[in-house]
Amino acid sequence: MITTRIPPSPTGHLHIGTVRTALFNYLFSRHYKGRFVFRSEDTDKARSKKEFEVEIIEGLQALGLTWDNTEEVVRQSERGEIYRRYLEEGIGNGKLFLSQEESKQNPGETVEVVRLKNPNKEIVFNDLIRGEIAFDTTELGDLVVARSIDDALYHFTVVVDDHEMGVTHVLRGEDHISNTPRQILIQEALGFERPEYAHLPLILAPDRSKMSKRHGAVAVAEYLNEGFLPEAIINYLALLGWNPGTDQEIFTLEELVEQFDIAKVHKSGAVFDRQKFLWINKEHLNRLSDDVYLGLLKTALPDSITSLSQYDDERMQRLMPTIRERINIFGEFTDAAAAGEYDFAFAHPDVDPALLKWKKDPDLTASEVRLRAVYELLQNADFSSPESIKAAVWDYAEKEGRGEVLWPMRVALTGLERSPDPFTVAHIIGREDTLHRIKIACDKIGE
Repeated sequence: MITTRIPPSPTGHLHIGTVRTALFNYLFSRHYKGRFVFRSEDTDKARSKKEFEVEIIEGLQALGLTWDNTEEVVRQSERGEIYRRYLEEGIGNGKLFLSQEESKQNPGETVEVVRLKNPNKEIVFNDLIRGEIAFDTTELGDLVVARSIDDALYHFTVVVDDHEMGVTHVLRGEDHISNTPRQILIQEALGFERPEYAHLPLILAPDRSKMSKRHGAVAVAEYLNEGFLPEAIINYLALLGWNPGTDQEIFTLEELVEQFDIAKVHKSGAVFDRQKFLWINKEHLNRLSDDVYLGLLKTALPDSITSLSQYDDERMQRLMPTIRERINIFGEFTDAAAAGEYDFAFAHPDVDPALLKWKKDPDLTASEVRLRAVYELLQNADFSSPESIKAAVWDYAEKEGRGEVLWPMRVALTGLERSPDPFTVAHIIGREDTLHRIKIACDKIGE
């Protein structure tokens, strides 16, 4: 059975490179009805932290990347006896040997390391993405595979764990290509079957340098906190280095599993494009039902909105189409709401009378006359949609001048120079509030 794995080191936050690697391993194994397994490579005692392991596990699962070995977390730090057994076997069959050497950490002190007896030959393997790759291993010397019989090093632990976990295919970043001949030598020394290898292209910044924090967020938690949907993150990362060969760009995880083909993974680096990422997220937002969208929107509300006097879910529902049109991620709504851009929906604005003047007609009394005319037109208007409200006012606006009528109407309803159009605002706040705000604005002009 095809088995792939994701073996993160819990030495930092879950970043997009790890998720993309996990995703491709997940898609490959699930496409072939195989297994996908997880292990924690936590042998770096100084840098490995439990909270990072928890974040990685919870983050991958939140994105829908679940694995099959869920009974308990496989941790390298807890597998010392297994590594020791294989070290002893290798020493016993002459493929590994003990070597008395001076300690690099403590000069003058002698330590007994374990080395692999290098057969000094060419290693050739077929990379599923890059084709045949050959290495001359003579320059590697006799590899140190353990600091001591009880302290196996990275390459040895990886080989043993992949064998023990039944891993048949290793999909990982191209920065691991140089590790492959070392690990193949260890596999051969221990008599293990060689897995298939596929080395994925790196994720590059827009300037084609390696992606790093200076180019923006790299931790997945940062994108989730910004309001990117998990399914959009998965969709976008799948397209960083792979495409189906069709025009389709929006995928569910299930569609990705069905269509994934390792032969269509690119060799060259994949450039991270935030604008494309935002577009993909908006497409996924557009797929959400109104009920689901409203629920997510409410979780993104800042306290400054929910504390406004006229806040209620009915108004929130009427505001939702405007928000759907404007935002790419929920974080944009949170920021705009915190800045007061949606306060008009839930609180009467404090209108500056001077702002009611249309720039081409600075006569405030003219604005008052037009507002009172709009007031009369709206008293018996149909408020069921922005379009029906527009129908009640539009002929008058065409006759008097659109700006002359609609500018003071917008300001009277919102107190803002920039806002959704006044018909949308009137629909959101309803007839009673619309008429009340127009009357207050007229009274302010007359003061």
